[in-house]
Amino acid sequence: MNRDEAVAYIHALGKFGSRPGLSRITSLCAALGDPQNSLRFIHVAGTNGKGSVCAVLTSILRAGGLRVGTYTSPYILRFNERIAVDGQPIGDDELALLIGRVKPHADALDDQITEFELITAAAFLYFKQKECDVVVLEVGLGGRFDATNVINTSVLSVITGIALDHTAILGNTVEKIAAEKAGIIKSGVPVLYGEVSGGAAKVIESAAAEKGANAVPVDFSAIKNVSLSIDGTRFEIEGFARPFFTPLIGEYQPRNALISIRAAQTLNIENEFIYEGLRNVVWKARFEVMRKDPLVIYDGAHNPHGAGAAQRTVKTLFPTVKPVLVTGMMADKDCREVASLFARICALAVCVKPSNPRSIDAEDLAAIYRSQGVEARGFDNMNEALSFAAAEAARRGVPIFAAGSLYMYAEFNAALDFTFGKC
Repeated sequence: MNRDEAVAYIHALGKFGSRPGLSRITSLCAALGDPQNSLRFIHVAGTNGKGSVCAVLTSILRAGGLRVGTYTSPYILRFNERIAVDGQPIGDDELALLIGRVKPHADALDDQITEFELITAAAFLYFKQKECDVVVLEVGLGGRFDATNVINTSVLSVITGIALDHTAILGNTVEKIAAEKAGIIKSGVPVLYGEVSGGAAKVIESAAAEKGANAVPVDFSAIKNVSLSIDGTRFEIEGFARPFFTPLIGEYQPRNALISIRAAQTLNIENEFIYEGLRNVVWKARFEVMRKDPLVIYDGAHNPHGAGAAQRTVKTLFPTVKPVLVTGMMADKDCREVASLFARICALAVCVKPSNPRSIDAEDLAAIYRSQGVEARGFDNMNEALSFAAAEAARRGVPIFAAGSLYMYAEFNAALDFTFGKC
């Protein structure tokens, strides 16, 4: 089995969909010798901000000299990114060998394993082989019945925030969603939680009390003097002698950073390593400046909460101009509400259909933007969409802002080279 065969096998399991439950992942891990039991985890759940918090925590822990495994989803450019050690994605040959080892055990199960379950078990095995000191583990969906919740050796549970998303699976209130996220809480293991409303906070605190876990809310009032630029974000935190800088851009990034800072403090990481980790963090597709001439920014905001945060950042950075928006979304997201938010900050919506079976048709998405009073065009081809957007942005003298789904990042990145040439 080579790398392409391994990835093809993994993706072929996608036809079995997402089936919440821990029985299959428990059986597969047992067949592999329960590699997760020899690892220490920081388990990260939440509606938005999980990826950024995982990236910052990984950078901080690495600055502190630890060997860090990181498990995230979805990938941005290549599948290998989902399983990384010390910031380096798993190599092609390593991935092929890993999946070749896991496949026979997965195929032997009575109940068909899902794609996410297989990847999760394989990641545990890889992190054990690499002798990671700690693993930053991002929940896939929810928490309680997510495959990552097979672990029982957490040192910290983090819930970044709660908002309405995946309501058909997790529930249609923040309280129901909070109950699913709180499923990652383990007996006696400390819990940090971020942007959570009153009712949802009570759910988390109650779940923590039942497990004898100390639940601590992150007090965002400690953040002071935030300033944004296209180079990054500067801010101060009460109790720290110097301001922080992170290359991650966004009015929401100091909040993600503070969650990560409090997590690091809970784990007794020294302040200098926290500064260094924030300064050196890399996380693509989160208000990423992809080009400066012309200015092109990409943000993977795909639900109303994320879109609202991205919208506020655009308004802060560009108070007097409205960018040309390039957007594509999955049809199962709240496309209308996201459009209502982006419509306020864009001069033109260039809509495209990402190469994903869940995508909304480009013209259907354009019709939603037109209903919001915004000029919009639909394209089935990303190269054509970006070429049109680039011409319009140049004519209007405004930036290009791409947003709506992480699933279109790879296509957009390739279209940048097609439109403007390689950097």
